[in-house]
Amino acid sequence: MRLFIGIRLSDNMKKALVACMHDLKKQGVEGKYVPAQNLHLTLAFIGEYDDPGKVKNVIEKVPLPQFRLSLSEKGNFGNLLWAGVKGNQKLKTYVKDLRTALKNAEIPFDNDKFVPHITLIRKAASKKPYEMHLPKAEMTVEKVSLLKSDRKDGRVVYREI
Repeated sequence: MRLFIGIRLSDNMKKALVACMHDLKKQGVEGKYVPAQNLHLTLAFIGEYDDPGKVKNVIEKVPLPQFRLSLSEKGNFGNLLWAGVKGNQKLKTYVKDLRTALKNAEIPFDNDKFVPHITLIRKAASKKPYEMHLPKAEMTVEKVSLLKSDRKDGRVVYREI
C-alpha cells in the first residue's frame, strides 16, 4: 500500500486554497487540480509499504508540539504549483525528529529536503501569464495522520489509517 505521513487541513484552510485554485482556473491555468478533500501537507512520503502499524507506532512515539500553520508563499517545482507555509521552527523540528524515528525503525521514506508545501496543481500550464493570489488562512495543528493513497473510479483518494 502507498503510504505517507501528513497534516490534514482545516475546512477554513481548504476553502482558502480552493478559492485560489478557482482564481487560477479563471485565469486559464490548466493542469491536474488537487481535489479539496485531498489537500494536505506531506511530512514524510513512505511509498509502497505493507506495515502501517509499524508506521503508526513511530508517529505515536514522536511528540507533536501544537503549532500554527499559516499560508504565506507560493511556488513551484517545475510544473507543480504549490502553496507554502510560514517558516515554522516547531514544524521543521518535528519533521526532523519524525524522519529520524522512521530511519531508526528502518521504515523507508523519501528523504528529500523538507520544503513545507501544499500541492495545488500538477502539470500546470498556461498560454498566458497569470498571478497566483494566496488568501490569508491559518490553522492550529494538533495531530498528524498516516494516509493511504488509493485509486477509486480512476481518481486518487487519500484515506486516513
